[in-house]
Amino acid sequence: MRDLVFRGGTAVLTGAASGIGAALAHGLARRGSDLVLLDRDADGLTSVAAAISAAHPDLRVETHVVDLADAGATERIAAEIHHAHPRIRLLINNAGVALGGRFDQVTLEEFLWVIEINFRAVVRLTHALLPALKAEPGAHLVNVSSLFGIIAPAGQAAYAASKFAVRGFTEALRHELVDDGVGVTSVHPGGIRTRIATSARVGSGVDRAEYEAGRRQFEKLLTIDPAKAAETILRGAQRRRGRVLIGWSAKLPDLLARVAPAGYGRVIALGMRPTRPAAVAEVSAPRTETPAGRAGADVPVGGTDAPISGAGAPIPAARSGEEAAREPGRTA
Repeated sequence: MRDLVFRGGTAVLTGAASGIGAALAHGLARRGSDLVLLDRDADGLTSVAAAISAAHPDLRVETHVVDLADAGATERIAAEIHHAHPRIRLLINNAGVALGGRFDQVTLEEFLWVIEINFRAVVRLTHALLPALKAEPGAHLVNVSSLFGIIAPAGQAAYAASKFAVRGFTEALRHELVDDGVGVTSVHPGGIRTRIATSARVGSGVDRAEYEAGRRQFEKLLTIDPAKAAETILRGAQRRRGRVLIGWSAKLPDLLARVAPAGYGRVIALGMRPTRPAAVAEVSAPRTETPAGRAGADVPVGGTDAPISGAGAPIPAARSGEEAAREPGRTA
């Protein structure tokens, strides 16, 4: 399959208001793509679109404010986009949200909220826009999974379930769409500096002090600039790579999962253990934040859907000295 040609084609991107999503939008514009940007964050989306239009007045930039947690709204927007753009060169499902807490610390509603945005919205948009991708010669699909689509640490049951689902869905499509000439890439970001950790929802049964201790420990691993992550994703898509791992924080766990598929949890727990046992007691209670439905290590609802765009690894949830890491992302 030949390299993806961005210039002159239409790219649809979710979670575009901030983080990796915003960086992807600017990277696509520099490559000459007309843009259809989605996110729940109306102000952030407007700001990104305005900056791109000012820098690239020759490009068409279209925006849609949508909460990807709303199935009906997602389906309506997808139908509108397909009607307006019967041929689409590139679809990037980058939006995503995070939830801190073990399975027994979160409600079923909280768990399914993550699944709705991180996985079901990806399925809905892909299903609705796949005919437009097939109609465009040389089209490509990019789904942003996560480091936690490779490993599943304690405290990340909802997030890992959603991202493993994205990974499996994407791999199956890669095999199914070969004869249609549509390339497919699964992206697994590691420690990307996005707002997914700070904007993540905390499970109803999670001790806030322990969670904050785990979050601060995990944030030390968030070292990769979103712009660098976006360039890695776009280069991977251009070269039709089936899988893109971003950063050592994704590549090392990938190797670990291959070497010790049933035992890597102990290694992760050791790596996330606080350096001082008293750390938890010294941490003040964190701010209570509601989910920013957008999406993408920062994935706004249409751009990085939770406000974080499929971007990296979310926050760890601590439990009795056991910390689980989470990945940064956004909601729709």
